[in-house]
Amino acid sequence: MIWAAIGLNHLTGPIVFRNIGPGHGNGVTAQRYINQVLRPVVLPYIHQHNHLVFQHDNARAHSARETANFLQQHNNRVLPWPALSLDMNPIEHFWDHIQRELNNMQPRPDTAPQLEHSIRQVWRNVHQAIVNRLIHSMPARCQAVVDAHGGHTRY
Repeated sequence: MIWAAIGLNHLTGPIVFRNIGPGHGNGVTAQRYINQVLRPVVLPYIHQHNHLVFQHDNARAHSARETANFLQQHNNRVLPWPALSLDMNPIEHFWDHIQRELNNMQPRPDTAPQLEHSIRQVWRNVHQAIVNRLIHSMPARCQAVVDAHGGHTRY
């Protein structure tokens, strides 16, 4: 399991969750999310840029009461996120880009350590312009969802 964040002129990650085992959310609990992502990465960044609103999806660790309480205790504004709203989340399209780059790698990674190395290699080569283009596409994405009455869009 891998976590990352994107923003206009900003790219953070990847954070790799290791040894997570089976279970809901691939074993990424709210406590792991808080300890490995929110506390060391998200909070310092948001506190440096206090105009930001944090957005995450409805993954179990993200929507857990413990996570919400942690973010509230640290005065973080969080964008409410509707269920089944992948069209609206530009990071999903960012992950598609990462996946396409991984698919083009030769030789293809076939072990977890090789995959992690390959992800980090691809990550280092991502141009911020790709991320910024995704962020700037949000007004068109929102309009497409409105036009589709909440249904599927071309995004």
